[in-house]
Amino acid sequence: MTKTTTAGNNVSSTSDGPDTPSGAVGGSRALALLLVISGAAGLLAAWVITLDKFKLLEDPNFTPGCSLNPVVSCGNIMKSEQASAFGFPNPMLGLVAYGMVICVGMSLLGRARFPRWYWLTLNAGTLFGVGFCTWLQYQSLYRISSLCLWCSLAWVATIVMFWYVTSFNVRNGFIPAPRWLRSFFGEFTWVLPVLHVGIIGMLILTRWWDFWTS
Repeated sequence: MTKTTTAGNNVSSTSDGPDTPSGAVGGSRALALLLVISGAAGLLAAWVITLDKFKLLEDPNFTPGCSLNPVVSCGNIMKSEQASAFGFPNPMLGLVAYGMVICVGMSLLGRARFPRWYWLTLNAGTLFGVGFCTWLQYQSLYRISSLCLWCSLAWVATIVMFWYVTSFNVRNGFIPAPRWLRSFFGEFTWVLPVLHVGIIGMLILTRWWDFWTS
C-alpha cells in the first residue's frame, strides 16, 4: 500500500497501487471536509435562490433580500432568460449537484475509496460546473448588468471544489501530467482558486468602477 501526502494544502490520499486489483483511492480528511463545506455553501446558495424564485413567480413585485442596489440586484438576475438556461431555474440544478458533492465528501469522511473512473467523473462534473459558472458570470456582468450575492457564493464554492478535485487527480496520476505540474499541485493548489476568484473579483470591480467609487 502506498500513501501520498500533499505538503502545501494538507490533502493526502491512500491507494492500493497500480498492481492491485481494485486501484481504489480514498481522499484525506482535509479534502473530504473541503467537499462537504464547499458543497454545503453551494447548496445553501441554490436553496435560497430557489425559494426567492418561487416567491417571484407568485408575486412579480417581490424583491429578494439580496437586492441591495442597482448593481447588487438578485431580482434582475432571477427575471432574466439566462436564469433558466436549461428550461428550468438554474438553482434547481445546483440543489442536485451540490448535494452530490456533499455525499462524496461524507463518504470520504467515512473512509470510502473510489476507482479512477469515479474520480474522473467527479472532475468532469466540477469542470462542467466551472464552465457553466463562467458563462453565468459573463452574462451577469456584461449582459444582465447585475450581480447576485448568492450566485457569487455558488461561483466561489464551485471554483474551489474544481481546483482541489483536479489537483487530487493530477497528483494521483489519474490525469496525465508532467512531474513539475504534479509537484506544483502538491505544494500550491491553493494558488489556483485564489487567483481564479481574484480575477473574477477584479472584473466585478472594474465593470462597475464608477458605481463603487461614487
